[in-house]
Amino acid sequence: MDRSLKLLILCSNIVLIGIIASGVGWFINLLSPILTPFLVGAFLAYLGDPLADKLEQRKCSRSLAVILVFSGIIACLFLALLLIIPSVQSQIIGIGAKVPEYKAQVINIWLPWLSKTFGIAPDSINSDAIKKLFSLKSSVFTDLLSSIAGSSMAIISWIGNVVLIPVVTFYLLRDWDVIVAMVRKTLPRNIEPTVVKLATESNQVLGSFIRGQFMVMIALSIIYFTGLTIIGLDLALLIGLTAGLISFVPYLGCIVGIILAVTATLLQPGSDIYTVIYVLIVFGIGQTLEGTVLTPKLVGDKIGLHAVAVIFAVLAGGQLFGFFGILIALPTAAVIMVLLRNLYNAYINSNVYATNENADNNDVTEALKNEK
Repeated sequence: MDRSLKLLILCSNIVLIGIIASGVGWFINLLSPILTPFLVGAFLAYLGDPLADKLEQRKCSRSLAVILVFSGIIACLFLALLLIIPSVQSQIIGIGAKVPEYKAQVINIWLPWLSKTFGIAPDSINSDAIKKLFSLKSSVFTDLLSSIAGSSMAIISWIGNVVLIPVVTFYLLRDWDVIVAMVRKTLPRNIEPTVVKLATESNQVLGSFIRGQFMVMIALSIIYFTGLTIIGLDLALLIGLTAGLISFVPYLGCIVGIILAVTATLLQPGSDIYTVIYVLIVFGIGQTLEGTVLTPKLVGDKIGLHAVAVIFAVLAGGQLFGFFGILIALPTAAVIMVLLRNLYNAYINSNVYATNENADNNDVTEALKNEK
């Protein structure tokens, strides 16, 4: 076949893929408000499928294996919610109850400290504005929760998602292998080996990354919570969970955690500048362990994305599809990296690259002859 015709076919295929990808993106954006529970269910089924397969290998039926894995997933989620939600709720409510104490801490302790340490005249600090900032009633958080709870549509949507997630998880987990086999069977025979190869590689990359990153998030949450509890921070659980769970974005968990922890420390009665230093030490230890132990051991270089690329993927996903886009950003980026890696290898092994390389070598040889 003529080279120009091959190029034309390649370009047309790229355009077709771009059109299909744009259509899929538009469709996902249109349905993103209702897709989150399905995505969470698919995520849980994806995590549980390898364990169900291992149980099947031990002469266990698929139905029994799915029931055991599904029961384990639900039990772990329920136990986590039972242990964590009440503590987090009490800390959130406690913030509203301690607003007067926070105001007294800022006005009586930190404003005089700023004046003494940096030579700022007390009159130059607008304490009235600070008092207005803390003039919130202790019931503000309760009122906010009541207004949210008062919305019947919010309650219906929340209950629907809670009920839908385990249903989706169970059926996807039960039929996961059937769905994969059906998709494979419908592929055109001429492209089936290539698609299966790419899908297998993507599954290895994605599975290793998701499971490893999930363990890193849990480990960091425990490290931050333990460290902040030791130094006596009242909001240790809330801040530790927040910093750990958003640590899938490089450095974001550490930065957000430091900001929240330092703010909470400054507002907490009885704290001083040394407590702030202890907070920085806690997050420094967590960040060091993440970079030297947790990520190399649990994740490694499974996704093959630079930290800047990860940040861009998460921001782009959030901009395009909201919270749903944030959830699918890294898995999508991992799959794209697998495709780009294979395209790069195909280009390196193609006649186009070999021709260019020979042309470059010929040009270098000719230039050396001219110099002589």
